[in-house]
Amino acid sequence: MGEVEFQAIKSAGFVAAVVLVFSLQRLSPHHGVRRARRVNLGLWGVNLLVIGGACGACACAASLWASRHEVGVLNVVDLTSWTAVVGTVVALDFVSYGWHRVNHVVPFLWRFHQVHHADAQFSASTGVRFHTGEILLSLPLRLGAVVLLGAPVVGVIVFELIFGAANLLVHGDIDLPPRLERALERVFVTPALHRRHHGRAVCQHGTNFGTVFSVWDRLFASFGPNSSSSKIEIGLDAVAAGLSFAGLLRLPFSQWRSRLG
Repeated sequence: MGEVEFQAIKSAGFVAAVVLVFSLQRLSPHHGVRRARRVNLGLWGVNLLVIGGACGACACAASLWASRHEVGVLNVVDLTSWTAVVGTVVALDFVSYGWHRVNHVVPFLWRFHQVHHADAQFSASTGVRFHTGEILLSLPLRLGAVVLLGAPVVGVIVFELIFGAANLLVHGDIDLPPRLERALERVFVTPALHRRHHGRAVCQHGTNFGTVFSVWDRLFASFGPNSSSSKIEIGLDAVAAGLSFAGLLRLPFSQWRSRLG
């Protein structure tokens, strides 16, 4: 699989996920029908231009390089191709869990990640609301994980599709039927679980860091129960909810300057 095909599959998967999640938000809304916020789409557009232009298929390139040079665990361990794909999805989701948790602990990283948490209207568009600095800072870790794991390119694309869809879904303004929700949350992150993570109370930020699998939060004592029936106030007390697009881009640096001053 080449980089062009990799990008095409990712794009098609993202479009399909957007259609699914926005349909679910209309069919079973938690708060009410929400439209995608322009400021969130603006941040997503900037990230698409910057990251897509500079490193749109870097994960594919890293996987192919590791395969050619027989670098990484999965390139030296004899596994079936589908076992390697499953291992890739599980391992890369664990890396994502760890990175997310570190973003809440290291003050420098939090300055960028708070842009994501400052959205007071939790919805699918929150899932694409990230500061470009956060995305750039995550690249070395994510690419390094692909190489060290020796992730096959098929495993990387399957992970990208699952992770991209899950990221939109867990940020969705969606209510799930109680029985389905209880069954899913044993293994997977649900919108209700991740909604708790975006709660305005500081103690809620330290729970439910996962995106695909909820097992990481259970294993590492960061799981916080929540259900669709709970109402949670979203946002950050320390950041104004109505910051403009430019204000959000400046936020990490303006706070830094104010502390230095």
